[in-house]
Amino acid sequence: MLAKFLISGNPPKISSNLQKGSCFSGIEESRMVIRRYNPIAMLSSSVFTPFPRQQFYRCPFPIFTQSLQPFPSLLSSTLPRHFTLSFYSNTAQTSTADTPDELHHQPSNSKQSPLKPGLYLVGTPIGNLEDITLRALRVLKSADVILSEDTRHSGKLLHYYNIKTPLLSYHKFNESQRAQVVLRKLQDGEIVALISDAGTPCISDPGMELAKLCADKNIPVVPIPGPSAVVTALSASGLPTNEFSFVGFLPKHNSSRKERLILSANESATQIFFIPPHKLSQFLEEAAAIFGESRQCVMAREMTKVHEEFWRGTIDKAKEAFLAHQPKGEITFLIEGKTTSTDEGPSESQLENELRELIAEGHSLSMAVKLVASGKLMKRKAIYSLALRKFGGQLESEDD
Repeated sequence: MLAKFLISGNPPKISSNLQKGSCFSGIEESRMVIRRYNPIAMLSSSVFTPFPRQQFYRCPFPIFTQSLQPFPSLLSSTLPRHFTLSFYSNTAQTSTADTPDELHHQPSNSKQSPLKPGLYLVGTPIGNLEDITLRALRVLKSADVILSEDTRHSGKLLHYYNIKTPLLSYHKFNESQRAQVVLRKLQDGEIVALISDAGTPCISDPGMELAKLCADKNIPVVPIPGPSAVVTALSASGLPTNEFSFVGFLPKHNSSRKERLILSANESATQIFFIPPHKLSQFLEEAAAIFGESRQCVMAREMTKVHEEFWRGTIDKAKEAFLAHQPKGEITFLIEGKTTSTDEGPSESQLENELRELIAEGHSLSMAVKLVASGKLMKRKAIYSLALRKFGGQLESEDD
């Protein structure tokens, strides 16, 4: 606050309800008259309540703690006939030349410091638009450009929060050609924010290669934490959370997809998959054959949205529930890890059947052995010996 006296016209009117017996002597009265030309001196007078600088800076008007007493000498004919005390607001834009240092100073706030040039990976809501951090909003507003997987989709989020930063499409079909354009922007000192359609970028979304490229070029890569479908689903699943494997989207090729499922089925950690709705039936059929129908699973759908659903049960029950009708929305599917068994290892005939099936699907002998040995108590060398004995005449031997 900056206080000023405006001197003009008529003598001051002394309120009739002021108590008699001023605390100011004649000398003090003279000093008060002088202080009308010095706002800072007036502000340091005993009629004002002292308080911390930053509080005073935010206070709209100074606070009087005691009434001004009558000043007889102020009625002297030598003084101006009228004076008015006027207060003017001192905003954050006022220069230090107009405002004393002690009033202009504010404590530094690292959270509001200007952003440094670099690539900012900004987490955005997976459904509910309110699931975004204050830091994420500040970065999106301060960036020179926002890389977006789908500009139309992201435009709704930016419009909701009145963010005017330009959008530039960045998806798997133009990622390679856009990378060099973005790299030049970053090398020129620009602030680039990267967002995906939902959740944290670079997790089963475009951006991984760009982040790696920036790291190789010593360009800062700054994560702005936010929502993630993986952690959101896991936290509410009811399955063990102390250890988990995020598989994401499965391969499209049948043999590659089966290899991945076999490896997951033999892990003790909770397995997490991203399943498109139209692929759920196929996934459940394959999972039942590889994981076993009694394995516990959770289907998380439309998380944080109006129709959020968590379905829990065995893979067998999931087949009954979802093969008849196809659920809508993005699906995160979790399957419990393999429990430790004290049973004896599989019989030789069981191993032979598994190997024969994998080889018939086109897997090499070594890959078939690897997949069969995964998660089993038997050593791979023993299974490999069995494979050579049973199938060595059909296939060319391969070194382990």
